[in-house]
Amino acid sequence: MKTKSTCLLALALLCARSPGMAGSYTNFTVAVYIPINVVQSFDNPDKLKRDWDCIRSQLKVDKVYIEVQRDRRLLTDQQAERATQFFLSHGVRVAGGMALSDGSIGGQFQSFCYTDPDDRAFIKNAAEFAARHFDEVIQDDFFFVSTKNDSDIAAKGTRSWAQFRKELTDDAAENLLVKPARSVNPRVKMVIKFPNWYEHFAGSGYDLEREPHIFDGIYTGTETRDPVMTDQHLQQYESFEIVRYFDNIAPNRNGGGWVDTYSINYPDRYAEQIWDTLFAKAHELTLFEWSALTQPMETGGRESWQQFPTSFSISEATNDIASPTWACAANYSLRKADAFLGQLGRPIGIASYKPFHSSGEDFLHNYLGMIGIPIDVQPEFPTNAGVVLLTECAKFDPEIVEKIKGQLRAGKSVVITSGLLHALQNSGLEDIADIRWTDRKFLTHKYGGGFGSGNFSNLEPSTNDLLFPEIDFLTNDSWALVRAEANGNSFPLLLMNRYSKGVLYVWTMPDNFNDLYSLPPEVTDAIKNHVMRGFPVWLSGPAKVALFAYDNDTFIVENYLATPAEATVWTLGSSTRLKNLVSGEKLEGILQPPHSWNWSNQSLKDRVAFKVHLAPHSYGVFALENDHAVASMTDH
Repeated sequence: MKTKSTCLLALALLCARSPGMAGSYTNFTVAVYIPINVVQSFDNPDKLKRDWDCIRSQLKVDKVYIEVQRDRRLLTDQQAERATQFFLSHGVRVAGGMALSDGSIGGQFQSFCYTDPDDRAFIKNAAEFAARHFDEVIQDDFFFVSTKNDSDIAAKGTRSWAQFRKELTDDAAENLLVKPARSVNPRVKMVIKFPNWYEHFAGSGYDLEREPHIFDGIYTGTETRDPVMTDQHLQQYESFEIVRYFDNIAPNRNGGGWVDTYSINYPDRYAEQIWDTLFAKAHELTLFEWSALTQPMETGGRESWQQFPTSFSISEATNDIASPTWACAANYSLRKADAFLGQLGRPIGIASYKPFHSSGEDFLHNYLGMIGIPIDVQPEFPTNAGVVLLTECAKFDPEIVEKIKGQLRAGKSVVITSGLLHALQNSGLEDIADIRWTDRKFLTHKYGGGFGSGNFSNLEPSTNDLLFPEIDFLTNDSWALVRAEANGNSFPLLLMNRYSKGVLYVWTMPDNFNDLYSLPPEVTDAIKNHVMRGFPVWLSGPAKVALFAYDNDTFIVENYLATPAEATVWTLGSSTRLKNLVSGEKLEGILQPPHSWNWSNQSLKDRVAFKVHLAPHSYGVFALENDHAVASMTDH
């Protein structure tokens, strides 16, 4: 139990410590999560001191989360108090943590059974215990439901599993966690960390509509790890995009991002997760977990690019450190980002609507981010956006067709994917345009671009055939802007149809979203010319080079490739100069005429081009300077 002297000591230390003071990073705070088995190992005080001396010598730590419960284990009062006192005495803030996991079945995670009275009593007791010791408690991302026990089946009745589980966790959040915690500590702030697999929340009990309001705050899982060898194949861009999505769900109440060291083949991947979380302007970064930060940093897997001047430098990160650990890698990555984050504005992107509890074309937004399209996913239809991108998940809004019409009547543009077209077949979309999904497929490696009648201009071919669904449309009612060619026939990849004062675009997605990366840059450029219409900056270059844009004429270009990347950044407006905020280098822009395929009424003649070179697994940070004339290409 907390004593009066304990509370006074905690208050004094909290008042003496703030994110902007010496010893902290400037633009964010850093927390370390300590799982219960590690906290229990601190029964040996020498172990705690050794670990702390190791971590603090290589990393600035503002806060720790002391886990009180996981896998049906619960700390003792003495263990919780001893760990708390240690960190407070070292000027580190403390909070509690819980992980409602019930062990695992051969590595398959298992949740508590929320229809079991004994499980419910255990959860309630754990929440009360945590609140007695801490004024902030975070739920690690095991607050889902995976059980289908007899008690679950009986309680479910005729409801779908998704509806049943959502109602079950809403009840548990309110009556097993928040209310019991507040009953013993009215000051406690209860926070839920939502995991990275947000597309599947609706079927597993996570309620992004209600739970951010039941809890006092939310937190974001930004662990994308390796996009190939892991079971979810999460794309690197998600470490940025999910923070922005959750910010839009709970404005000013998204506490931060959370990364770990698992399932990565090279240290740069760990750094990229940290950077992308911070590029999204996360206020706090939690490093999972304590014991991992004491382990030696692995430096392998990067042999093919280690000779390049990459953003993550092994030699700089480990300079003067005798035994570098993952804490060293984290600190280097954090310091690099902290140097310029304060100069960046608010992140911006192409508005995309994802209704609550929706799924469809899972994680497509992040694949689009990986071909250089900044995405801003929002839980409400963004009527104020000039261009709205709608993927298949928008089908969960029963009024989506009317909302599309409203956007078009307002003179704005709507881009829908082929997946949404398929989902809305015979649901009213045909009242806007007679464009139809078919069950036919085609393989292609040849492409063309144009705007109206006449011959298309050939675009760069891909090196292998890609599989797409075939879309039917009416000649002269809709127009193909980008098309694919296969064995003498052509198929639309990007269609446009005028309705009222606006334009509807239909974007045909490959069956395998990874095939977006095989599209030649000239093809994705032709698509971006319409999808990113009016956006202040866009990127021309290879796939797996991402663009992060901000509202104050700053942006970041990040290369996830294992090879160097050459890209062109296009900016709107008059002549200007670009400053690299990391190196200080000044880049001169060139006014360029439109490409031969750009026959639309939005010419590239008012855009300025800057050539950008990026080392493997590296980023560049840029700011526009409006005090310098830019030469026209015709002058060179």
